[in-house]
Amino acid sequence: MHLFFALPLPIRLLAVFLGGLVLGSLVNWAIYRLAWNRREISPWGPSPSDAPSRKLADRIPVLGWFGLRREQAIHARGFWIRPLAIELAMGAGLAWLYWWEVDQQWLIHQQVISLLQFAAGGVPIDVATPVVSDWMTHATFFSHLVLITLMAAASFIDVDEKIIPDEITVPGTLLGLLLATLLPLSLLPHVGAPPVAPILGEQVVLPHVLANGQIFAEPTTLATPNPWPIELEGAPCWSSLLVGLACWWLWCFALAPRIWRGRHGICRALSLITRRVLRELTRPPLGAIAWLGSLAVAVVWWWGGQAWMGLLTALAGLAISGGMVWVVRLVGTAALKREAMGFGDVTLMMMVGTFLGWQAGVIIFFVAPFAGLVVGILQMALHRDDVIPYGPFLCLGALVVAVRWPDFWSLQIQDVFQHGWLIAIVLIASFVLLGILLAIWQMIKTRLFSSPS
Repeated sequence: MHLFFALPLPIRLLAVFLGGLVLGSLVNWAIYRLAWNRREISPWGPSPSDAPSRKLADRIPVLGWFGLRREQAIHARGFWIRPLAIELAMGAGLAWLYWWEVDQQWLIHQQVISLLQFAAGGVPIDVATPVVSDWMTHATFFSHLVLITLMAAASFIDVDEKIIPDEITVPGTLLGLLLATLLPLSLLPHVGAPPVAPILGEQVVLPHVLANGQIFAEPTTLATPNPWPIELEGAPCWSSLLVGLACWWLWCFALAPRIWRGRHGICRALSLITRRVLRELTRPPLGAIAWLGSLAVAVVWWWGGQAWMGLLTALAGLAISGGMVWVVRLVGTAALKREAMGFGDVTLMMMVGTFLGWQAGVIIFFVAPFAGLVVGILQMALHRDDVIPYGPFLCLGALVVAVRWPDFWSLQIQDVFQHGWLIAIVLIASFVLLGILLAIWQMIKTRLFSSPS
């Protein structure tokens, strides 16, 4: 890796661009092979039975699609344009992201400027780009690279079929947890003054000190912007292990197949769901994931240190980010008297939370609906259809928050996040307001668009 760091920037950008083209090919393969209705479009999948055998040149990113135009009679005219554009967008987008996050160090630099301006009473300050560990900036970029690849595949499948397959979100969630454990520096950065309380029980901060020694950059942990509390440390603090396992088992419960059968009463419905979930948790593949994962969580807790900090942060991001969308699904279903949101959106947001943390998850929760609301109103006005895939808007919100993190993680927002009870009150009020608005919308839609009897 040090050899790569030492390469001139244009060479590194070219390497990232070419790697992005390859990842774009992977995204296209996932779009067509992991969807519910599989299509033989990707050159990395099987060839159509009524088409000539594909050549090795067909698998070259971007260029291969010009040769595959010969299959237009099978897949429809212009079928190759979107996958070609996806590969180009992945290459160019990731190259720009590398320049933005690694060369310009913008996720850290902008936070430094904001902090110094705050200390100077709002006076504009021109600060040179700080020198930060290459490992920190590259770790964050790598995490975002993986997340963007997963979100791109999930978004296009959701657009095509209004479904988000577990084949993307389950491996993606496990990757996010693994990355946060092995490389805690991959979490979103937080810049601030040195803490007065110890981090991880030691009177030190993570060794990524910026220009003047009075400002430091560290991962955004479960406790940020507050110091990491002793209650969340690893062994022998049993409370932190219970928190981690609770988040893990919430995810396992979310993956278990279950159907609410409430016509025979709540008790009967709960009994059926409990038996179904317990049965799934005692046989593969979910049983293996649940119990081996619990063992892995316990091992990392016993190991402690930064690995446990990263894993617990990712687990909390999973539970809180996915839990918010889960509540929205329940509230929306109750208000609209029909399924308001697919459960794939819940597991998608759980995956996003492992990469970005719960603080970013809360912000995404409020950012994503804006684009979705505009599209939903237009679709309702033009087609009288209010069913839209929400996964792409969650992914778009996650991308905007990750790339423009300093804009969202301002000192004012950090002040709000210092008080967990305040965040809880805001979320509860939002859920209640959402239920009321959806119920009103359902009444309006029924009166305006229902067919006369």
